[in-house]
Amino acid sequence: MATRGTKLERSKVNSSQDYEVKYLADKLGVSSQAIGGAKRATGSNSREDIEKYIKDKQKK
Repeated sequence: MATRGTKLERSKVNSSQDYEVKYLADKLGVSSQAIGGAKRATGSNSREDIEKYIKDKQKK
């Protein structure tokens, strides 16, 4: 039985959960599509990797 809200679960972004994508998009000030693009570009669903990718891209 999986537990909800574990640290492991919160460290990942589940694309099939719209509220997770929307939360991260709102937090970073980008669109949901940008989150999807960042996931594809990084090859990861790690929240930390996605945030770093988007923040680095916004600096340019």
